[in-house]
Amino acid sequence: MRLSEILAPQGVRYITQVTSKKRLFHDLGALAEDAFAIRSSLAVEALMEREALGPTGVGHGVALPHARLDCIDRVCGLFVRIEKAVDFDAVDRQPVDLLFALFAPSDTGVEHLKALALVSRTMRDPGVCSKLRANTDTASLHAILTEGPASQAA
Repeated sequence: MRLSEILAPQGVRYITQVTSKKRLFHDLGALAEDAFAIRSSLAVEALMEREALGPTGVGHGVALPHARLDCIDRVCGLFVRIEKAVDFDAVDRQPVDLLFALFAPSDTGVEHLKALALVSRTMRDPGVCSKLRANTDTASLHAILTEGPASQAA
C-alpha cells in the first residue's frame, strides 16, 4: 500500500482560519464530501465519535483522526496543514498543525490498520513534517506525502 492510493490530490488543503478541533472536524467533513463524496455530516459525526474514545493528537504537532463508515468501499485519506496550530488534546499537549485523517469501510480490518500504520510512520518522519510545514501549496503538500520510500508500507 502507498499513500498515493489513499490520498487524492483533491483531499489536501492548507487552511488559514481554524479556531477549534470541532471546527476543524467540520472542515474535514466538507473536504471528505468534496474529495470522496462522503456526506459531510456523516464524516464529522464519525470523527467526533472516534475522538470521544480518546484524542488522536499523537504529538509533535501531528494528529491522525480516523473513523469507519458504512458508505465507502475503500480506505480514503485527507491531509490538512493548518496555518495556526490548534489545541487537539495531543499526548504531548502541543497544538496541532498537521493532520492526516483516514476513513475506512466499516467491515475492513487489516487494510485500515495497514493504512493507519503507513500514515503514522510517514507523519513521524521529522524530515517529512519539516517539508510539509515549509509549504502551503496543496500540490506540493500532496507530492511530499506521496513520493519516495517513506510512503511505502512494510
